[in-house]
Amino acid sequence: MTDDLTTDDGCTLCDLPVEGSGVIDDGNAFCCVGCRDVYDVLGDVEAVDAADVRARAVDSPDEHERPPGYETTFLEVDGMYCASCEAFIESVATASEGVSAASSSYVTDTVRIDHDPETISRDDLKERISGLGYSAYDRDDAFSRRRADDWEMARLAVGVLMGMMVMMQYLVIIYPTYFGAWFYDERTMEFFEATLASELATPFYLMIAALTTIILVFTGRPILQGAYVGIKTRSPNMDLLVAIAAVGPWLYSTISIVVGGPHIFYDVTVAVVVVVTLGGYYESTLKAEATERLSDLTTVQVDAARRLEGDGHEEVPVGDLEPDDRVSVRAGERIPIDGDVIDGEAAVDEAVVTGESLPVTKMTGDPVVGGSMVEDGAVTVRVGEDATSTLDRITELVWDLQSTSHGIQKLADKLATIFVPLVLALALVVTVAHFALGTGFAASLLVGLTVVIVSCPCALGLATPMAVAAGIRDALERSIVVFDDSVFERVREADTIVFDKTGTLTTGEMSVVESRVDDRLLEQAALLESRSAHPIGRAIADERPTDTIADGGAVEAVDPSTDDNVDVVDDRVDSFESHRNGVSGTVDGDEVVVGHPDLFRDRGWDVPDALESEIDERRETGRVPVAVGRNGMAEGVVVVGDVLRGGWDETLSAISKTDTEVVVLTGDDERATDQIRAHPAVERVFAGVPPEGKAETIDRLSGRGVTVMVGDGTNDAPALATADLGIALGGGTAMAADAADVALVDDDLASVETVFDLARATDRRVKGNIGWAFCYNAVAIPLAVTGLFNPLLAALAMAASSILVVSNSSRPLLKD
Repeated sequence: MTDDLTTDDGCTLCDLPVEGSGVIDDGNAFCCVGCRDVYDVLGDVEAVDAADVRARAVDSPDEHERPPGYETTFLEVDGMYCASCEAFIESVATASEGVSAASSSYVTDTVRIDHDPETISRDDLKERISGLGYSAYDRDDAFSRRRADDWEMARLAVGVLMGMMVMMQYLVIIYPTYFGAWFYDERTMEFFEATLASELATPFYLMIAALTTIILVFTGRPILQGAYVGIKTRSPNMDLLVAIAAVGPWLYSTISIVVGGPHIFYDVTVAVVVVVTLGGYYESTLKAEATERLSDLTTVQVDAARRLEGDGHEEVPVGDLEPDDRVSVRAGERIPIDGDVIDGEAAVDEAVVTGESLPVTKMTGDPVVGGSMVEDGAVTVRVGEDATSTLDRITELVWDLQSTSHGIQKLADKLATIFVPLVLALALVVTVAHFALGTGFAASLLVGLTVVIVSCPCALGLATPMAVAAGIRDALERSIVVFDDSVFERVREADTIVFDKTGTLTTGEMSVVESRVDDRLLEQAALLESRSAHPIGRAIADERPTDTIADGGAVEAVDPSTDDNVDVVDDRVDSFESHRNGVSGTVDGDEVVVGHPDLFRDRGWDVPDALESEIDERRETGRVPVAVGRNGMAEGVVVVGDVLRGGWDETLSAISKTDTEVVVLTGDDERATDQIRAHPAVERVFAGVPPEGKAETIDRLSGRGVTVMVGDGTNDAPALATADLGIALGGGTAMAADAADVALVDDDLASVETVFDLARATDRRVKGNIGWAFCYNAVAIPLAVTGLFNPLLAALAMAASSILVVSNSSRPLLKD
């Protein structure tokens, strides 16, 4: 093994730097033990090339292949909702001068574009894409997102209001002429028929034509756009069939007005456009409601920093920081950027970035990562050479994964690739056949149009969105938020489910898990730690009972939530001192020390050998043993750690019974996973894995089959974005939720099993709806071919089938 391998090459698994790691195995260098363990188990997965760990999608270039001088821009694009849209957006972007590559995903509404900023700017890219009927804007542009939502509402409102105006004319004037005396008396009917057949009706027809044209062009714009994309990419989709069914009657009716024909069928156009738009809007409304349920998610992005200048400081944007700048960070604040501590000492919680559950003490010379939280103390950080944040790099990695995670071709669109050509071919053959048999041209054309109308996929077009909407609705009722409408089609049956440990299987909060001291000493330690801001100290402080023991053993009732309790602490704690490895002070007249055994030895206190051995034993389990003593003697130990969530074992057991492999992935030390590793449902545990390594682990597991990732933190976001299905706990970070497809608002792990139950039930409902739609076509199309149906009856049959699909979808998916 050469030195070049360990210092210049990247990690064999995740491509992170390996300098100084010393982890080398069989000719491969790794950044950490976790990546080595993952590679040892998954390195031989078929169809996964270890030398190409960053390739997330076919024909999607790696970031390192970007031409010199080019930059990467990520945009959010409204209007993408099928695989054809992805291909279209990519083709238009790459056709622009100065663009080397583009990758998009309708699942996350994200497009990634590598471009030369000197040739085509970010604003030019947004304009180029938005001009195609899509709306492109920056991912953090809340105003543009809101404006896109308002336009969707406006299109629906125009369609419904103008549609009512059109349909009222049909109900009052036109439909009665089809059914004779069923509506009016004979003289009234004769008047209507004579008027509609004369030139006096032309303004009336033109008014209906104008209203219908507005509905078709404005409300039906997404449908027409989708049809155009389907034609452009040569992949017929549902939008193309819906567009044909809407445009056909409009075109026939318009020509009929011009040539003085006896019938107009604008009502069919209105019904098709409005019904399909309503179905799509209902689905998007439920998704918006779902997103709002997560408005309380925390965000960890750092926008500003306190830069030291001479004897003072100034607040500056993080983007203005340069290498070697000095930044001050205090308790309760996040470190804005990667660097090294040059002054001070602090307990730093890096769980959101690294997944490590225990806080790490940082002193002069120690490296720190951007996005981590200073829990106790204060430090001055010198900005690193790259002036970047680990959190920002994770963010970009997530966006990169999202843009390259192409969506699936939905079941209805797959069927449309076959159904659309067949319907068009059948309509053409029927028209020609009727004309050849002596039927007039207009009548023959009307029969062909009827075939298209009865084949209109209102039922087929509603089959998926209505069933998905039912899935989203039922999920919301169970505090499960579904972000992506393709979840229920993408996941049929998971082969592997991967759980993050910290914050997912565990609570993510420090607490006392074991105490080997008497009640009075534990209370004194808790009172002393009440003065500390360290996470371990807070965990011990929380152990202070409500009924406290005062001098002489008398019980004194105290409410910890009141100011009176603060006074009690002040009265009983006579002195307090914080140290690097613990705290000390005087409580109730006793000298008390809480901390590492070294703190006791530094003060000349006695630490029994049995207690020392017990502390070492507890430390081996990955927990934090804290020695507690008074008046010159260490008397016991309090063990602090991250505790497992209630019901975690039942959840894992239930999932494993479905023949799904259960894997646990964590950034924690291997010693902290012993209890989970021993669980019979857990097949494998990968510990000490960095965020990039987590994403690569999921990618390799996906090479074996459908893989689901369950996580909560920012460090899990790349893995959540990489997985076939990402499930985030609602109490996690905003980035994790953004990268996931599903979020569990109530943090209940049992809901993971419910997600799969809903997915399977929704899939059955989609297939049931589509089956009904095809049954309808099997009956209606032969009637239309023989000429027994006219467009009006075809429209009524189409409406009836749509009502049945909606009614079927309104039923609950799961039985309570």
